[in-house]
Amino acid sequence: MSAIPTLDISRFITPTSQADRDAFVAELGAAYRQWGFAGIRNHGIAQSQIDAAYEVFKNFFALPDQTKLQYHVPGSGGARGYTAFGVETAKDSKHFDLKEFWHIGREIPRDSKYAEVMPPNLWPIEVPNFREHGYGLYQALDQLGSHVLAALALHIGLPEDYFVDKTDSGNSILRPIHYPPITSDDVPNVRAGAHEDINLITLLVGASAAGLEVKSHDGTWVPFTSDADTIVVNIGDMLQRLTNHVYPSTTHRVTNPPGEAARKPRYSVPFFLHPNPDFLIDVLPSTITADNPSRYPEPITAQGYLEERLREIKLK
Repeated sequence: MSAIPTLDISRFITPTSQADRDAFVAELGAAYRQWGFAGIRNHGIAQSQIDAAYEVFKNFFALPDQTKLQYHVPGSGGARGYTAFGVETAKDSKHFDLKEFWHIGREIPRDSKYAEVMPPNLWPIEVPNFREHGYGLYQALDQLGSHVLAALALHIGLPEDYFVDKTDSGNSILRPIHYPPITSDDVPNVRAGAHEDINLITLLVGASAAGLEVKSHDGTWVPFTSDADTIVVNIGDMLQRLTNHVYPSTTHRVTNPPGEAARKPRYSVPFFLHPNPDFLIDVLPSTITADNPSRYPEPITAQGYLEERLREIKLK
């Protein structure tokens, strides 16, 4: 397999045969074992829904800085609302990323046991329909992510519904990102420094603009520019840890484009699918073998792991 594959998930969600469904599970599992990344098409999220969400996100980022900063919540680690340009810094990087972003989280009852770590969302009153389109995309990606997790569970011998009750109140985040135009050719920063994601899986919608690169096993950087109708889905560190590195969390980055392309803004919208905050990330016994002994003897809660990592990337 020389290129990161793109697979048709309708073979899993609405299969024509059990054999085809089983084949999809095998192909998806193989893609993630090798790359930690795959493209997903025929995902059922209408392009019109994606376009409408991008439109409201672009409208927000076009607001004056002083307006956007009203939606920054100090001390929250950027959990909800706005995080300004020049804050997030990839782990072990000297330079901050060239981006600003917004966070939408799960809407939960305020008497939920998770309310303390999952605050209410903020919604910018300056942008009509922001909540409708933003949270609509959140829900669509959450549902698609559950199908991917179901297939991955089957691939490593777990019940198809293994993740359902572990992610039904997951602390998942939709992150609209704006990478402003780069006005100088000699900036040391890149749009997003080399990093791995924290969560179980990430679903990146509208990643058709060039710039995303994935680090292969041999250390080379492989560009992955997907078709417009493809959602890029990659493994995060929580799933890597849970599966004892059967599914690797692959290093990736967003590079600065050459020449005039750098003078244009770039937008992307990843959805970080997290488990419930109190889910205990403990290596699955089925992934421990003589060749792959347990790498993580000490379990950790999803919330504890998240806080540890947010400190590393300067968000907390």
